[in-house]
Amino acid sequence: MKSLVPVRAKRGLRVSARASACAVFLTFGSALSAQSTTSTVPPRMPMAASDGMALMMRGPLDLPMSRTGSGTSWLPDSAPMFGVMRSVGSWGIMAHASVFAQANAQGGARGETQLGSLNWAMAGATHALAGGRLQLRGMVSADALTVGGKGYPLLLQTGETYRGEAIHDRQHPHDVFMEIAAVYDRAIARNLAFQLYAAAAGEPASGPVAFPHRPSAAADPFATLAHHWQDATHVSFGVLTGALYSRRVKLEASLFNGREPDDVRTNLDYRGARLDAIAGRVTVNATPFSSFSASYANMPDAEVKHPGEAVQRATASWLHSRPRAENGSLSVALIAGANAVEREHWTSSVSAELLRDFRGRTTVFARGELVQKSEEELALPSESHAGSPKDDEHEETFRIASMTVGVVRELLTGKRGMLGLGVRGTVNLVPSTIQNVYGSRTPVGGAIYLRWRPSRMNIGGMQDDHSMHGAHNP
Repeated sequence: MKSLVPVRAKRGLRVSARASACAVFLTFGSALSAQSTTSTVPPRMPMAASDGMALMMRGPLDLPMSRTGSGTSWLPDSAPMFGVMRSVGSWGIMAHASVFAQANAQGGARGETQLGSLNWAMAGATHALAGGRLQLRGMVSADALTVGGKGYPLLLQTGETYRGEAIHDRQHPHDVFMEIAAVYDRAIARNLAFQLYAAAAGEPASGPVAFPHRPSAAADPFATLAHHWQDATHVSFGVLTGALYSRRVKLEASLFNGREPDDVRTNLDYRGARLDAIAGRVTVNATPFSSFSASYANMPDAEVKHPGEAVQRATASWLHSRPRAENGSLSVALIAGANAVEREHWTSSVSAELLRDFRGRTTVFARGELVQKSEEELALPSESHAGSPKDDEHEETFRIASMTVGVVRELLTGKRGMLGLGVRGTVNLVPSTIQNVYGSRTPVGGAIYLRWRPSRMNIGGMQDDHSMHGAHNP
């Protein structure tokens, strides 16, 4: 095991080419247009076989588009949707994006500051095929340019590598190609359908809906500290998934390349890739307002830094979304995840998220986490915790906790999307045995940011007749 000596963070915001890249990506965002008024759950529509738009909004078994999460996962039917829909001939087209431009300051001995942008954009095309529905999907991110190859500062975050060293106290950037996939659904009985998912880059049936797509996390630009215990496989290079589902229950199984992406973010990581990992997931949507899932994955070669080291992952999640008055909504997520490396003891994580949107104008959110991380993952020098108890059989682990609160106020809303100003603050808690590494038992971090995304969709077909205008007080 290799220990890394923490480096005292440099102070002062560094304005560089990243700031220009942020501006370019925000300009891209404002160029999209979207419908702005809302409906909670899409109404039933006639399903002409050639009508790609109707197939996109209501798939086999008449399930609403709002249920679609990341990869093949399910959201509650009442989850809010943001994006653009158009018909192009017999195809239905949808686009969505999220762009943050943030000033990020992480405190303590390992903290750093950065100006950057976290962003992604996706598009899908839907068409009738052989009595079912074909969807083609693509999703991209410019993170590697706008926050750099090592990612963005985030205290206590761990996972993946940069230039041969494990990343710590930073969140790695997303790869440019986050999803390149085809999905085929077809009903085989009145209340039974099958789904096939094939992705050059995509998400297997492991974990909850990935954090960039969860309604409860939509206002927070940063990843969860438990990301690599819960939904880290949401960008996997090579995925095959088959599923059977009814209107309430979905059973899935995946073969996929379980190795994490390397630090070259602009390619498809196929060197040495094998479909040698397996995953299975069960999801139950008992009501329009909730979705429960549980999953298990076994990845024989999961980490770039430790070739051939197997990782098992088990997760369970409960997602809840409910509409509130005047375009408002309430979204909640409770997620548990655990990893076992080389069939040794399990390390665990628990995350809770809450988001309350007041009338589509002001959003408040919170996230609490408790995660168990190892000495190696945190890159702790051995002398930094000499007084802590040792386990001769297992690598030492530390329970860390964090609490984040934030708010976003929409400044501009209209057909060209929504532009909001947000702020988030986090208080972390580390064990006393490693407080000297972080300078405190309660190191803190914060960010102020702008967020652009398309307007909330109105499936009923009504369109906001106003162009971008100043948001008024509710």
